[in-house]
Amino acid sequence: MTVDRDQVLRTAAALLSRKSTATMDEVAKAAGIGRATLHRHFAGRDALVRALEELGIREFDAAIEAARLGEGAAGDALRRLVAETEPSAGLLAFLVTENQLFEGEQVNEGWARLDARVAALFRRGQEEGEFRIDLTPVWLTEALYGLIGTCAWAVQDGRVAAKDFQFMITELLLGGARRSVEK
Repeated sequence: MTVDRDQVLRTAAALLSRKSTATMDEVAKAAGIGRATLHRHFAGRDALVRALEELGIREFDAAIEAARLGEGAAGDALRRLVAETEPSAGLLAFLVTENQLFEGEQVNEGWARLDARVAALFRRGQEEGEFRIDLTPVWLTEALYGLIGTCAWAVQDGRVAAKDFQFMITELLLGGARRSVEK
């Protein structure tokens, strides 16, 4: 039987984001594989979490590329970014909440590079007069990650319709990030 490693990782992220103390046995059961199979792919919990992080960096990097952050209005680019992150939102939600993952220079380097690209989008929106200047690009980046994570969990729990994922995130973030035009 061939195991889809990325699917096992996504299943693990969904479980661990709701139950951070889940055992490897629980992860294996949720993924529909045996404990031995899970351990052949991931020697232990640390290896599993590191693999989740690597997958998250790859998927978020691909989402940023596909969103074409440098094209068009910053708000439109943000909408494209949210749309591109939707398929991996559960994984990103898990990673954003797992602070212990961000230890070591190698790990920080990947996330720092991605964070800088998203922050540059917000900075561009500020420079072009589209976004508020009293909120830092770093804060807006963190707020975006928080909204993606929260909405992913709400969709997973059935409290928000999946079709509303993009709308809920972008409208709340942009409604608070937009610079108001005084009349």
